[in-house]
Amino acid sequence: MQALIDRMRAIIEELDRVFEHSKLRPAWSTVSTFFFSLKTVTPLSGTHIRDNTDLKRYMSVVMAAVAPTVLFSIYLFGWRSLVLVVLSYAFGISIELGFAIHKNEEVTEGMFVTCILYPMILPPTVPFWMAGVGLAVGIILGKEIFGGTGKNIFNPAIVGRTFLAVTFPTHMASRWHEPFTGWPGGFAQWSHAVDTITGATPLISFKNGAPDHLIDMFLGVTAGSLGETSALIIIVSGMLLVMTRIANWRLPLGTILGAMALAALMHHLAPERFAPALYHLFGGGLLFGAFFMTTDPVTCPFSKAGKWVYAILIGLITIMIRNLSGFPEGIMFAILFMNMFAPVLDDIVLGLQYGRRSSS
Repeated sequence: MQALIDRMRAIIEELDRVFEHSKLRPAWSTVSTFFFSLKTVTPLSGTHIRDNTDLKRYMSVVMAAVAPTVLFSIYLFGWRSLVLVVLSYAFGISIELGFAIHKNEEVTEGMFVTCILYPMILPPTVPFWMAGVGLAVGIILGKEIFGGTGKNIFNPAIVGRTFLAVTFPTHMASRWHEPFTGWPGGFAQWSHAVDTITGATPLISFKNGAPDHLIDMFLGVTAGSLGETSALIIIVSGMLLVMTRIANWRLPLGTILGAMALAALMHHLAPERFAPALYHLFGGGLLFGAFFMTTDPVTCPFSKAGKWVYAILIGLITIMIRNLSGFPEGIMFAILFMNMFAPVLDDIVLGLQYGRRSSS
């Protein structure tokens, strides 16, 4: 066994030398760091690398947390859901790799998360070509135009989803499948027949005067985007991110508190017009956005107070858009809007905490 390990190590080191000065170095570096641990560590003393866990392994926790929603989307809507995820990875990594080779940089770990989150916020009926266009727009306009991962102010997945919602409103807002039920559900189907595109999401159903049952919304057996239907699965998966400290707990909690507070107030004032708080919580993409989108470490504030304000405002804006605009969903617009103000919030918080230096 040790001989096999030594042989593999020798092969990897040889490949490192082969690709060291090659234009394909970003591609090899991406593969090697994803599948193999770092070989550079130092003793326990000192302030250098002490662990062979890198950021790609942290991102793998996010992907593992999203995996249950992917499986459940197959059960609800058929195997077409999985193909959409696979195509998202193929298309997204190809675009990212092209930019990485051009700039002689590595494919960043955030790309692996974007490619699994993006299809989960799409309708099950979205054409493959349309999903590809949206992802390209999200990567290019949401990230690469700012200089790449770490420099972007917008969440790329939400940029792509918003672009599709504005550009192709018919496909993105009015073509929904009722989910498969019973066993084996969608595991025995490719997709719903074309003539079954009649279902409405819970938020649309409430506005039409035929609200869904809360238990169905909690379990997820309702129409909606691929990964946003089951509140139960999202909460369990989201708590995994919080408990492993991959996600800061202030962001999902603040988003949920802000949304539920305003939803409860508006429902109290006009119960026939506005849905109750739990209906908003379990319906649409609020929970998915709270746990998986607001917690993006690049686009959210870094200060604790800034996180609270950022998250609460996202929740408030989401409910205002849902209740007072023509859009049934508002979480993606709310997150993009607050992405712009994340640096401002940090600047205000730091100014209040430490004061501002005199310009003289």
